[in-house]
Amino acid sequence: MKFLQGLNALWETAISIIPLTAILAAIQMLIFKKPLHSVRDFIIGFFLSVIGLHLFLKGTTMSLIPLGDSVGRGFVTLNKKWIILLIGFAIGYGATLVEPGLQALALEVEELSAGAIPSKVLIHGVAIGFGGGMMIGLLKILLNLPYVKVLIPLLLIVIVLSLFAPKPFDAVAFDAASATTGPVNIPINMALAIGLASAIEGVDPLISGFGIVGLTSIGTMISVMLLGIISRL
Repeated sequence: MKFLQGLNALWETAISIIPLTAILAAIQMLIFKKPLHSVRDFIIGFFLSVIGLHLFLKGTTMSLIPLGDSVGRGFVTLNKKWIILLIGFAIGYGATLVEPGLQALALEVEELSAGAIPSKVLIHGVAIGFGGGMMIGLLKILLNLPYVKVLIPLLLIVIVLSLFAPKPFDAVAFDAASATTGPVNIPINMALAIGLASAIEGVDPLISGFGIVGLTSIGTMISVMLLGIISRL
């Protein structure tokens, strides 16, 4: 019975990948009239991607999400809010350093800028902004602030900084924000936020627990543009 359930879960993962794979293969062969480089490698790679995605989703459900939720609920036992915010910053900072999408973006930026924007500098700059956004999100939950009162000031800061940030930092900032919302950060941060909101009396986890990923993305944009302004000075 468990074997059949496992096969069913694996098939559900495959269904999510098949449409994209079919579209790309059709474009390659029917529109561009080009054959697949290696049918054997293509088939093996498809099955590996299905198995890898399935194992990742299963592992995240079994480990990262429950652990993040437990840590978030445990935050309420800490008497000082600044400790909660500091821990949130450390978690956001550390998780961002290993985000694979950010690693790829940073290497690409370093190559295209001929080393003018080192990958390590960009990665740590993004991580600082992400951790700062994490702190703001946790503070919003702790104080039970309306999302709009936090979001609007941050967006105004982004708009102002975009006027002064040198190129290409303004464009890189937006891509970096997307690169941080990957398989490492999202499960941990959402679980932390929802766990914390669920443990605070009078706070609706459905209203306050969500939105923290958006705040971390805005924090990333701010830090990257500030990095560009500082580098110019």
